Amino acid sequence: MKKMLVALLGLVVSLAAHAAPFVWPNGAQAAVTLGYDDALDSQLDHAIPALNQRGLRASFYIPINGPTLPARQHEWKAAAAAGHELGNHSLFHGCSAKGPGREWVLPHRDLERQTPTQVQEQVIAANTWLQSLDGKTRRTFTPPCLDLKAGGQDFVTALRPHFVAYRAANPAMVTDVAALDPYAVPVYFVEGWTGERLIALVEKAATQRAMVHLLFHGVGAEHLSVSREAHDALLDHLAKNKARLWTDTMVNVMENARAQAGR
Repeated sequence: MKKMLVALLGLVVSLAAHAAPFVWPNGAQAAVTLGYDDALDSQLDHAIPALNQRGLRASFYIPINGPTLPARQHEWKAAAAAGHELGNHSLFHGCSAKGPGREWVLPHRDLERQTPTQVQEQVIAANTWLQSLDGKTRRTFTPPCLDLKAGGQDFVTALRPHFVAYRAANPAMVTDVAALDPYAVPVYFVEGWTGERLIALVEKAATQRAMVHLLFHGVGAEHLSVSREAHDALLDHLAKNKARLWTDTMVNVMENARAQAGR
């Protein structure tokens, strides 16, 4: 009997240690971040006005050679002034050319041909450039293509002191404070999703008191896109349910989550 009680006590302690729920601001049921990669025209033309109209804030991951730079640089400054995060997406959007579907990667931007030190210098330089736009020193990072190696070696670990968090893991809900790794935050690629599917995802997060991170590219245009109708349906839902679904920038949500996790 004594052994059984000790075992049960150990199980209770173990479950308590590994099932610490998040507590979101103002009693919200979930934390939602919307991230937009590659600094595309449709993000400036549609996504940011749509977000601003509804009082929502998002994160935009800007490679310094993005298609809207430098001609629309002033609009990115305005986005930052409106409360959106300008996230780091490296200088030149370097990715590994290995594997299927990577034929588009230019040889001089192939991470397989670069050293970790070269890539780290580029990412830090991108931070300096972004700070010149928004004046901020705290931001998050999305490695292009979610590739974490250069020349076959890890390049991201050494960059951790420069960032609050990385979006860098396969899609999943984040439900446990104790298990949180701010440098391996899961993200959902939502290319082609309908409004109904996007809304179902954030509502699933609410049932689990989770944080959920969505990754967009084009909105009604360009590559890896979702339709404007689907995008607007999600924003309408988030705006109507602000009390339940805390929607904010990645840096703000992760600052909150890290504080809860004591990190």
